[in-house]
Amino acid sequence: MLTVIAEKENIDENNGKILIKEKSDCNHIQNVYRLNVGDKLRIVDGEYEYFTQIIEISKKEVVVKILEKNEDSYSLNINIDVAIGILKNDKMNLAIQKLTEIGVKSIIPLKTERVVVRINEKKEKWDTVARETLKQCRGVKFTEILPVKKLTEIDYKKYDKIIFAYENSNESKSLSEIIKQEDKNILYIIGPEGGITQEEVDFLKNNKSIEISLGKRILRAETAAIVVCGIIANFYM
Repeated sequence: MLTVIAEKENIDENNGKILIKEKSDCNHIQNVYRLNVGDKLRIVDGEYEYFTQIIEISKKEVVVKILEKNEDSYSLNINIDVAIGILKNDKMNLAIQKLTEIGVKSIIPLKTERVVVRINEKKEKWDTVARETLKQCRGVKFTEILPVKKLTEIDYKKYDKIIFAYENSNESKSLSEIIKQEDKNILYIIGPEGGITQEEVDFLKNNKSIEISLGKRILRAETAAIVVCGIIANFYM
C-alpha cells in the first residue's frame, strides 16, 4: 500500500478527513500508482499512522477519509542520534537514507576539520531524502536532520552513552560491552572520509565519549555509520 506523508494542519479528525496537497504526492497517487476514488492509502504524520480511502481526487489535491488511526508501533525502543562528518553528495544521501530506515531519531551533520565538502543549501535536500525514505520503510516518526554543527556545539549532557569510531583505535571493547539496556539516549559519532584528528579524539574523550574500533579493516564513513547503528538498534529489539 502506498504511504504518503500528511501535514498535521491538513488532518481534520473531527470530520474524519485528510487533505493531501503536496504536488509530488498527488502526481504519484494519480500517475504512478494510478489510484482513484475508492482506493486505499496509508498516511503518516510523524506521530500516527492512518489507513484511509480516497473520496475525492484532482490534479491539485486528494481527499481521503480516515478508516483507522494507529499509534506508532514501528519505532525503536531507544533514541539514537548519529553525528556524521559531512560526506560527498551521494554518500551523505546514502547514509541518511539507511539511517532513516534503521530508525534513528536525529542526524547531526558535522563540520569537522577534515570535511572537504562545501556546505551550501544541503539541508533541504537531506530533509527530502529522509522523508522519502520514511514512506518506503513503513516508518511513522520522522528522522530529524539537524542544522550543521561543530563537535563543540553538540549538547553531550543529554545522552546516556556517547560512542565514536576511530580508525587508529587500539581499543578492543565491543559495542555489546559498552551499551546497556538502561541507556535510553545514545549518540554515535563518525568522522568524514578523512576521519577525525587526534585533537578531535581528545576533545571527545574529555566529553565522556567512548572510543571504539570497528576492526582491522578501514570502513568507509557511510558504511561505518550504517553498520554501527544497525548493531545498536538490534541490541534493543
